[in-house]
Amino acid sequence: MRVVNQRSCGLDVHKKSVVACVITQESQETRTFGTMTADLLVLADWVTSNRVTHVAMESTGIYWKPVYNLLEGVDLTLLVVNAQHVKAVPGRKTDVKDAEWLADLLRHGLLRGSYVPNRAQRELRELVRYRAGMVRQRGQVVQRIQKVLEGANIKLSSVASDIVGKSGRAMLEALVAGTEDPEALASLAQGRLQKKRPALVAAMQGLLGHHQRLMLQSQLRHLDFLDNEVEKMGQQAGSGTP
Repeated sequence: MRVVNQRSCGLDVHKKSVVACVITQESQETRTFGTMTADLLVLADWVTSNRVTHVAMESTGIYWKPVYNLLEGVDLTLLVVNAQHVKAVPGRKTDVKDAEWLADLLRHGLLRGSYVPNRAQRELRELVRYRAGMVRQRGQVVQRIQKVLEGANIKLSSVASDIVGKSGRAMLEALVAGTEDPEALASLAQGRLQKKRPALVAAMQGLLGHHQRLMLQSQLRHLDFLDNEVEKMGQQAGSGTP
């Protein structure tokens, strides 16, 4: 096979270590580094001192990201390759280390890099995904609130489509404050929900125990926290500047 990259480095990245193998026409050297920032800086210096032109690492898990972020500032070609693609390349000997195998494939032009967005896009994508995770958490909190209400035989969800909307939230806070009168609770309805007042009176007639009131109070605090964080993350994502 024709050698296309003269100074190649393969990185086998793990949670606590990075095995690096540099292969040139003259020599081959393998070293192991830690994954702390100071260790990765030593790795970058070692790669630079060996005048490496091309680096390849597998995109396994999330451990490649800090390594990629650090080496991104070095003047070389950096590839993140799909692990399945690497396994599919024929000819590997079972006793060859992953880092050595990656470096050898890289020298022979047998690797194709996966698409990696630029740093700003990666940070924005991470922010958006984090926000999406909090939105999912919010949905889970609403489900827990619904579970507490059902346990107290309060059927708010049977009448209100959004139990934590403006009207629902007012009724939930009144429940937490100790209001038990269904008429008083139903009177907090706003907008179109006011037309359903008779149904609300029936739905709000239940038995909310002390422990359920405490749980409901905690869940509403959690909901407020998530709403606030989702809004902050949304503003940052919307500005495009994480």
